[in-house]
Amino acid sequence: MIGIGKILIIVGCIIVILGLLLVFHPHIPYFGKLPGDITIKKNSFTLFFPVVSFLLISIILTIVINIILRILNK
Repeated sequence: MIGIGKILIIVGCIIVILGLLLVFHPHIPYFGKLPGDITIKKNSFTLFFPVVSFLLISIILTIVINIILRILNK
């Protein structure tokens, strides 16, 4: 049961972080405006794909999750 408790704590933390990102997304500077983020604007069509922003978020989340898992495994 301890393992399930740890998993629930990690999932809960991830949900909280995602919720905070959704709430504060407009206030995060440079998100979606980094070099390498793709924006294509045509007449009535806009395609936005933040490649570098998602890569940066992925690296940060990987580091945070690894730190949390190391702390929980001690």
